[in-house]
Amino acid sequence: MKRLIICMLTSLGLFASPIWAKTVLLIESYHADYPWDASYVKGIEETFGGKYTLERFQMDTKRIPKDQFGKKAEEAWAKFQAVKPDLVMLGDDNALKFLGQRINDTGTPVVFLGINSNPRDAGVDKMKNVVGVLERPLFKRSISELDKVMKGQLKRMLVLFDSGTTSQAAVKEAFGGRSSMKVGKTQLDLKLIGNIDEWKQAVLDSQKNGYDALIIGLYHTITDAGGTHVPAGDVLKWTSENTPLPPFAFWDFAVGADKAAGGLVLFGESQGQAAAQIADQILRGTPVGSINPRFRIGEKGRFYFSRTQMQKWGLKLPAHLETRAVWVD
Repeated sequence: MKRLIICMLTSLGLFASPIWAKTVLLIESYHADYPWDASYVKGIEETFGGKYTLERFQMDTKRIPKDQFGKKAEEAWAKFQAVKPDLVMLGDDNALKFLGQRINDTGTPVVFLGINSNPRDAGVDKMKNVVGVLERPLFKRSISELDKVMKGQLKRMLVLFDSGTTSQAAVKEAFGGRSSMKVGKTQLDLKLIGNIDEWKQAVLDSQKNGYDALIIGLYHTITDAGGTHVPAGDVLKWTSENTPLPPFAFWDFAVGADKAAGGLVLFGESQGQAAAQIADQILRGTPVGSINPRFRIGEKGRFYFSRTQMQKWGLKLPAHLETRAVWVD
């Protein structure tokens, strides 16, 4: 009798694909030990709660040369064909850029996260099987709040980014591609730097060039004079130890005792949670076309600070931030 019931359910399509038998393929633009990836993967896994099998592939585009991105995309495509997932998650801009259209065209649902670029630039608005979560660091609001931390003395600020895809997309989206602008009364200058020697010189010269503080944006695609990737942790630690000015940050992974002092930052975990919630809806039967809005902005950011760094620079949070801040140490 039990075998008969199973056969009947299978023939009706009611037993063929229970949610616990479904597979999600996560294609990451970066690498497994990159703090942003580790954080959003944690958010995905916690939200899924073991309901689905999660397969992963890392494109490693923070560390490999750009001319190898296409080869990595082909490896990711081969992984997709081998796994035959019920749904694909694409982490960050390069995964979406290289694989979004291709996977969309197979009819497999796609949920992206961590996208700094305008989704329309990649034609995502025309991909009927693609939805996701945008990453929008609050650059301007963060700087306004940091002026209060600096007791209204933040007249000029230097913002440093590497020259990678994510940095270029973030700067274009937030600042319209401009390298200099006014935020409140603060003059903001942005530099996108690909070489470690240029990065170090910009940091060392920051005070004599008239800046009051600096923000460490992204620093993960920096290379040396020979084109060899410089470990991101080394770049951050050197910057923290050698900057003549208080260093702040836009992302949580750059804040710590031997890192930056803090700021209004984004957490990868919340991006993972938001994307996993959308994926869970789809895997439970909600059509992609009925997900609204198709492109949603993730968490608005949290005030996140290092006591060690704040004490080092003789800084204290104003009362309205003190009550809301999360401390890393």
